[in-house]
Amino acid sequence: MVKFSKQFEGQLVPEWRDAFVDYWQLKKDLKKIHLLNAPGEKSLKDERNRVGLLSSLRKLSLFKHQQREHGAIQVHRKLASSESSGDMYETELLEQFEDFDAAKEFFTRLDHQLNKVNQFYRTKESEFLERGELLKRQMQILSELEAVLKQQNGNERGGGSSQEYGKDDASISCTISTDEDSVKERALEEHLMEKATNELEKPEIPLQEFQLKNCELGKSMRMSQDNGPRMLRSLSSRSFNCQGKNLRINIPLTNPTRTLSAISNLLFEDLINQSSSKKVEGSKVQVNKTNLHHAEKMIRGAFVELYKGLRYLETYRNLNMVAFVKILKKFDKYTGKQILPIYLRVVEGSYFNSSNKVMLLADEVEELFIKHFAEENRRKAMKYLKPDQRKDSHGKTFFVGLFTGCFIALLAGYIIMARITGMYRQGRTDTVYMETIYPVLSMFSLIFLHFFLYGCNIFAWRKTRINYSFIFELAPTKELKHRDNFLISSSSMTVVVGVMFSHLSLLSKGYSYAQVQAIPGLLLLVFSLVLVCPFNIIYKSSRYRLLRVLRNIAFSPFYKVVMLDFFMADQLCSQVPMLQHLEYIACYYITGSFKTQNYGYCMKTKHFQDLAYAVSFLPYYWRAMQCARRWFDEGQTTHLVNLGKYVSAMFAAGAKVAYQKDRSVGLLSVVVIISSLATIYQLYWDFVKDWGLLQMNSKNPWLRNELVLRRKFIYYVSMGLNVILRLAWLQTVLHSRFGNVDYRVTGLFMAALEVIRRGLWNFYRLENEHLNNAGKFRAVKTVPLPFHEVDEED
Repeated sequence: MVKFSKQFEGQLVPEWRDAFVDYWQLKKDLKKIHLLNAPGEKSLKDERNRVGLLSSLRKLSLFKHQQREHGAIQVHRKLASSESSGDMYETELLEQFEDFDAAKEFFTRLDHQLNKVNQFYRTKESEFLERGELLKRQMQILSELEAVLKQQNGNERGGGSSQEYGKDDASISCTISTDEDSVKERALEEHLMEKATNELEKPEIPLQEFQLKNCELGKSMRMSQDNGPRMLRSLSSRSFNCQGKNLRINIPLTNPTRTLSAISNLLFEDLINQSSSKKVEGSKVQVNKTNLHHAEKMIRGAFVELYKGLRYLETYRNLNMVAFVKILKKFDKYTGKQILPIYLRVVEGSYFNSSNKVMLLADEVEELFIKHFAEENRRKAMKYLKPDQRKDSHGKTFFVGLFTGCFIALLAGYIIMARITGMYRQGRTDTVYMETIYPVLSMFSLIFLHFFLYGCNIFAWRKTRINYSFIFELAPTKELKHRDNFLISSSSMTVVVGVMFSHLSLLSKGYSYAQVQAIPGLLLLVFSLVLVCPFNIIYKSSRYRLLRVLRNIAFSPFYKVVMLDFFMADQLCSQVPMLQHLEYIACYYITGSFKTQNYGYCMKTKHFQDLAYAVSFLPYYWRAMQCARRWFDEGQTTHLVNLGKYVSAMFAAGAKVAYQKDRSVGLLSVVVIISSLATIYQLYWDFVKDWGLLQMNSKNPWLRNELVLRRKFIYYVSMGLNVILRLAWLQTVLHSRFGNVDYRVTGLFMAALEVIRRGLWNFYRLENEHLNNAGKFRAVKTVPLPFHEVDEED
């Protein structure tokens, strides 16, 4: 049976960790009381009791009547001075305990924990209630706009004029603009500034607007005087003054597609406006259905996040309630007192356990979601609001073992056949084979080694109860378990080695290289097609999530960076050799070199060399752009310092590429200096920032205060391994050879060591995130809402 402390650790919300009951510290206080009650402490305890005997009798006589009425303790409730601060609780000991000071210290801490829980719960509850009211207003506006759009379309189909429509419905008056309009405004800004001031009253910027009653629209533009990030942040800040109620719809340009769409709409509508000699007075542009669709998606996402937050708050309530019960039971067990019924009545009547506002709001959110987003289908709504956990099957374990055995057998057979056929002997055959087959094997080996290590990471995170799925914001029904990763890596490598074994068998039977050289390329093509396969097979949701994350990484400045995005970008920084092999294979087959057997074409072509140079930079560039975007969004200089780490890695990679072209002593010195500085920079960031270690004032020497692993020496060993594996770049300088082993095999070994180092880094990075919220991720994301009321002054 799992101990409650383990369950408590695994189920708590990591971001709210400090707001939960400090169950572990309360257990330590109880251990002190338990040790004082132990037989070995009897003489010391008796001596202390003798010294305080008179004072104890005096206290007992004073509290004699209160004991019969209240028991051993009495919890006083102090009324709050304001509603926001909440009531406070303080425990008074009415009975002389065997160790009065230790018991008093325990109840002081217990009262502090109860007050802390109540205060936090009250704060979060008010926050969610306010968000719920705002969402209900947003939902009401959306419903009205959809009804207006349907009525407007009906009037147009029936031949009704816009002016008649404005007279039919006078319930609301508003103007809707979007971020797309802001892009248009910025694009035409210089053109508009050349116009006279009186021209501003008749703007030529195409607007997406509608009116529900007749109102005269006055538009004033404000030119921002800010520079830098502030100007960029205010890209969509425009106000429209209107008699009555004025609204603005704000659809963020969160991806390049929307940005390009906005620019294309700008150009198209600009041409239309230029072709129109005169606007018809009182004409009305229809509401953009696409913008309302985006607004609906934003509101739906906000409802899902709100419901998730309400569930987290309910979990917070339940876990803390059980923690209080458990700790009070332990106190009764160690002291023999009946404290549980007395204090538990106070806990049950406290605000965090007695308030039902969260439950009522959750029921209301369910009803609204079912009505507006699930077509009155409760089961469909619950798939969004409360997805079920996906269960693992024992069949996966069986197939993991089966494919692992097949992989080992095929690999052994492949090595034996390669020896027999002389593929690894010196000569042309060896060169041809290594230039064509080695990149394919190396690329797939590095990819699926990473998959295997990620499966090991998941297994370790689950064992140590690190809530990785919460941190990565993975859907419980779609996330990959460790068995899934083991199955993917073992089955894929079995297929790869099996195809290579068949390829080698055909060569040994007398087939020429020209006849069988397409096989490795077809293998890569098959894996690529499986990755983008639109059918719901072979982990479709995970494949598409991987593609979305890769897209976010490739367009890093245009996307808000979340935990999963920069975590995956860090993985790519360890897969530079894999990307180089992928580039070579693409060049080899796209240029048709496999037909002409011109194996050195891609290595000697200048364009290929320049591309190889760029590939070495790409992962570090993407990661640097993510740091820049996080600095832009959050304004913390720490992200700029982190950006410097990746810039130093880019300089080190560039120096190595230059040294490979010209092996001079001067470039060697440059490589050593730059790589040494970059390594020191990276080691500092690994240990201090990413892992949170090397804290001098920690209670665990040179570690951190909070640790998941009990054996502390594992952290010291891991730091030593990280240093050794970070120095793998010395192979570039030393050119060490292991007997007659080909230098490409040595390079594969070094690349595999870097992947292993990344797997080690992954565990401690998530551990630090789980314990200390190092990346400042949000338990409940703040989803931007589309509709905003604008005052005339604004």
